[in-house]
Amino acid sequence: MNIIIRHEISAKYPTLRNPFYTPQGATSLREGMEAWQGYYQSARPTMGKMMINIDLSATTFYEGGPLIQMVAKILGLRSPNDLRRGLSDMERQKVEKGIKNLRINDNHRPENKRKFKIEKLTQTSASDTMLDVDNSNKINVETYFQNKYRRLLYPFLPCIIARKNIHLPIEICDVIPEQRYMRKLDRDLSDKMTNFARQNPTIRANRIQTGLNILNYQNNEYLKQFGIEVSNNMAVVNARILPTPTIQYHQSSRESCVRPNCGSWNLRDKKVINGAILSSWSVLAFLSYKDLPDQAIKLFVRELITTCQDTGMNISERDPPICRANPIGDTKESLQKAWLKARDKAWGAKPQLILCILPNTGLYLYAEIKRISDTVIGIATQCIQSKHTNKPVKQYCANVCLKMNIKLGGENSFLIPEHIQFLVDEPTILMGASVTHPLSGNNEGPSYAALCSSVNVKASCYAASIRVQSHTDILTDLANMVKESLKTFYQACGLKPKKILFYRNGVSKSQFMYVLESELAAIKYACQSLEADYRPTITFVVIQKRHHTRFFPIEKKNADKSGNCLPGTVVDMDITHPFEFDFYLLSHAGLHGTSRPTYYQVLYDENGFDANRLQTLSYNLCHTYVRCTRAVSLVPPVYYARLAATRARLYSFSFCNTDTESSEGVAINFGAVKELQKVMYYI
Repeated sequence: MNIIIRHEISAKYPTLRNPFYTPQGATSLREGMEAWQGYYQSARPTMGKMMINIDLSATTFYEGGPLIQMVAKILGLRSPNDLRRGLSDMERQKVEKGIKNLRINDNHRPENKRKFKIEKLTQTSASDTMLDVDNSNKINVETYFQNKYRRLLYPFLPCIIARKNIHLPIEICDVIPEQRYMRKLDRDLSDKMTNFARQNPTIRANRIQTGLNILNYQNNEYLKQFGIEVSNNMAVVNARILPTPTIQYHQSSRESCVRPNCGSWNLRDKKVINGAILSSWSVLAFLSYKDLPDQAIKLFVRELITTCQDTGMNISERDPPICRANPIGDTKESLQKAWLKARDKAWGAKPQLILCILPNTGLYLYAEIKRISDTVIGIATQCIQSKHTNKPVKQYCANVCLKMNIKLGGENSFLIPEHIQFLVDEPTILMGASVTHPLSGNNEGPSYAALCSSVNVKASCYAASIRVQSHTDILTDLANMVKESLKTFYQACGLKPKKILFYRNGVSKSQFMYVLESELAAIKYACQSLEADYRPTITFVVIQKRHHTRFFPIEKKNADKSGNCLPGTVVDMDITHPFEFDFYLLSHAGLHGTSRPTYYQVLYDENGFDANRLQTLSYNLCHTYVRCTRAVSLVPPVYYARLAATRARLYSFSFCNTDTESSEGVAINFGAVKELQKVMYYI
């Protein structure tokens, strides 16, 4: 069916498997690139009928047209006229990098346009690049074109080198339209693409309808030949809104129990369940005194301490030592000095935390801090951006406080027992698993697997087990990871889990059975390797966020202030699988654009879950994410596993340009976490 519905549209528009893209409404981004609106279509089996899932898509294309204009845009110039001064060597390299592998055609012979792929630029200008004519005479490109075709306007620019050592002046080349930009977007371009693709629910629904009109299924000859008819209207489906759970804070709080309003709440008048004690710590600023004076740091630290105290933490060291470091200097030495200063200030007590103030959002410095603190020194670090220290905001300090408390071994909150009945009836361990691969288009470097599992009955804290592995969606060492998790649970609360609820993230539908067979066997093997007759009941649930199903509330009373469906909206009929145990759950409140529900499919269940019981438990758990006071879109064990796998990527020395083994993409130098395994250091 997908082949049939795609066939006609793929002849008219650029198509990338299921999505197709149109130039209508394209937005110029930067350096000769533009964002195109696209439409996704895919046939799906549902209850009683086949349906077509249609949604918006967006991607980046090169702008078609004169190559000379693209060169000007790459260099940030207003027009090609600004190129008359020629290119410096650095500018030439930037242009070459930007246009390499671009497909072009020449325009100096309109009756015989040829297509080429750019390989590189000449080191010299057209006027200085020499050609062999008839293997005897040498002539420069400028003179050759003037004699044979026309006078060049930009002879001072380099030439394109294409196949068979063909030299073409930039000004006679046109970029062939509809070429997709395949490289990784930088942060600026990524933000621009996100803003382009983000649509509020009303606009998104209208644009999907526009896409349906472009598809024009009613007049599609191929659909008619197969006897397929497609409705012109979106499907109206039945949904339920699950009740909001109650969150428990410390009994001494003015408001110890809170029921979130539309997916969020705040820390005002609340104290964490178990506040950590912080008696030995220091501040490490990667900025000069001129950029961030000590007085500004002290003002921020004072506000942070006050907020932490109000929230139930005990900060006995209220004047931590302040250290300075060069952001491009020796990060390891800087962190060790901060560690020593904290120890000296606390009369020899072991330091617990280093508060790092960063000058920007650059990844390299952050990665080095985490790699060294987690795997070399063995101390928790809390990174903040310097812009937040100038005028301390209470809400920001509260969010930092939540993370600090967890990293120091505290607990923030938990759900009242009635709302996690499945967990408290019998000892139950929650597990979340995720695998992260190298970025798209980059096959270098290994994949990282993480398993995060609860360590207490109320599932308020989680331990992480991480592995580096070759490129596969299967957790290759899952048996040992599960064994570690079961031991940690037993050591923490003295109980053997009788039930395992295993949430698995990042698996495509085509891999469901393969993953289930491999990983379920690994879980069972781990249990029986601890004790031959140890057989806890297992439920294996796959979670997907990368899908194109979207919900639009029909009535205003069922919408939040962003126009999205209310948190707790669950759909388990009409558009779900005809016979498999699956559902869509929208557990979070929308902030921007159209909210994406999370898809859950139960692949194996020995715990006798009915739909409502698993949906309600999953929704309630989404209110226990420790980093914020909002319900999140994924159940926390999976969220934490993603964070831990992402953190694991920073531990590989390959990230920091050191020697690694390239065979099968597995790094040799992978730092193990030191002294932090019992706390949620990856938060």
